[in-house]
Amino acid sequence: MRHAGFAMRAALVALVAGLAGCGEQNTYVAPPPPKVDVALPLKQAVTRYLEATGNTVAVNTANLVARVQGFVQGINYRDGDVVKKGTTLFVIEPEPYRLKLQQSQAAEEGAQAALRQAEADFQRQSDLASRQVASRAALDNATAARESAQANLLQAKVNTKLAAINVDYTQVTAPFDGVVSARQVSIGELVGAGSPTVLATIVQSDPIYVSFSISEREVQHIRAEMQRRGVTLDKLGPIPVEVGLQSESGYPHRGTLDYIAPTVSQATGTLTLRAVLANPSGALLPGYFVRVRIPGPQAQEALLVPDIALGSDQSGRYVLVVNGENVVEQRKVEIGPASGDLRVIDKGLKPDDRVVVGGALRAVVGQKVDPQLRQLTPSGSN
Repeated sequence: MRHAGFAMRAALVALVAGLAGCGEQNTYVAPPPPKVDVALPLKQAVTRYLEATGNTVAVNTANLVARVQGFVQGINYRDGDVVKKGTTLFVIEPEPYRLKLQQSQAAEEGAQAALRQAEADFQRQSDLASRQVASRAALDNATAARESAQANLLQAKVNTKLAAINVDYTQVTAPFDGVVSARQVSIGELVGAGSPTVLATIVQSDPIYVSFSISEREVQHIRAEMQRRGVTLDKLGPIPVEVGLQSESGYPHRGTLDYIAPTVSQATGTLTLRAVLANPSGALLPGYFVRVRIPGPQAQEALLVPDIALGSDQSGRYVLVVNGENVVEQRKVEIGPASGDLRVIDKGLKPDDRVVVGGALRAVVGQKVDPQLRQLTPSGSN
């Protein structure tokens, strides 16, 4: 038993001595720098866009009114119909107005007969007066009668035209191609009594307008850029405009700039513009809220990085870059428009900067990293 206890104590002493010897030889080894994915900014031509929001507006909108008094005898469309210009939509009791037209035409024929008689009397008195057979007073009377007959005929012709116009007014027609709203009157209803009665409304939405505004700062930037390039509006030609609904991706609707307001609004500090777009399918209805963009005159070279490489703080946007000593730095940048899942960098980056595009949580500013170079593609995937 004494030999066994002695042996155990000797073993423990040897183990402690061995561990002490190992501790004297062990030194701290720093872990390797973390690996992060880096990429050089992608350099490619990018089309700059002027972006805004706007509303669709009908090219033409008109109330169809009763311009003569009478009972509605016919409604020749269904609510919401698409009609062509000149289509008869309402008929307002035409018979009384046809009779008034016939009455005016008869009065005009009587006035023509009276004028012929007055012309003959004038010629007769003129011949007699030239031979000094008739008195001067008789010639004056014949002259006055002729002029009165001429005035009566002119009045009769005017009355005939007015009567014909009123006959036309009994047929309410579409002033342009468009969609007619629900009728506001019924068959047999008296309209046009006292004041014009609105019968319905017609709206033309093909083509369709898109009205939008840009800020005063954008206006000044555009004018300065045009002046720098020596370009004037008359040399630009048709300016394309792209439009997208809130429910659509991209800008599938295309048109051209149609109008630019001559002044900037003092109340809002914006300039109003308008585009016109073909709308044969009726996809755009008046009153829609839409996204608008106008492409720049030509594509420009730019540096792009993935959107995921961008960070932000109180001072603005930034990216992390790895310098020549593989130390992480924070670089303040000014961003431009998006191109897919890439973002244009207007200021703050150089073409040879290595931007952290993966493993950003392991990239600590001021510390070394192990950069793994990757290649960006125009599609934005890396």
